[in-house]
Amino acid sequence: MRVLVVEDNPRTAEVLGRGLREEHWVVDVVGTGREGLRLGRMLPYDVIVLDIRLPDIDGHQVCRQLRDRDVWTPVLMLTALSGVSDRAAGLDGGADDYVVKPFTFVELTARVRALARRGAVPRPTVLSVGDLMLDPAANLAERAGVALDLSAKEFALLELFMRHPGDVLSRTFIREKVWDFAYDGDSNVVDQYVGYLRRKIDRPFGRHALETVRGRGYRLVADGGV
Repeated sequence: MRVLVVEDNPRTAEVLGRGLREEHWVVDVVGTGREGLRLGRMLPYDVIVLDIRLPDIDGHQVCRQLRDRDVWTPVLMLTALSGVSDRAAGLDGGADDYVVKPFTFVELTARVRALARRGAVPRPTVLSVGDLMLDPAANLAERAGVALDLSAKEFALLELFMRHPGDVLSRTFIREKVWDFAYDGDSNVVDQYVGYLRRKIDRPFGRHALETVRGRGYRLVADGGV
């Protein structure tokens, strides 16, 4: 297995490189985001271990640029930041997992192994279905280049449909993914929000992309013309 470590702290980089090599892995260690980006694009790594705080471009940017170039090598982010927003930014940028410093080497190697088993699976950071575009990290959604004014729930619902284009999603599945598991409000909430979403992504554009599949649920199709 081949691992790329992108870490600017010399001591941490040395410990990571030595420890991973003791696991009988081939390890390349670099100290800048640009060098990590260059090697990540050039060589077929099984896993990239990527620090967030780097001296030139940060780890979030490195990960996003790799994904934008269709490099789907699993990325494990290293961060000294424990805030939820920082972890979310890494995952939204295309990272697969994260470890908060200080970490145990046993935990890190276990996570590296798990990511290597998963392999390189395409997970675009910007979603597109037909002329719909959604960028979760930037909280931006557009249709045909026109920005969509969506509530938080409408945005989450559209993201769910766009991650499953063409698939029929049941009302139960949608509720489990978009609403809290303990939600006990209106049982028709999914139907209501699908209606809200249609009024924003379909009707103003003369489309019928968000389809009802009788008795089964809803699906989003790319070609939803009149």
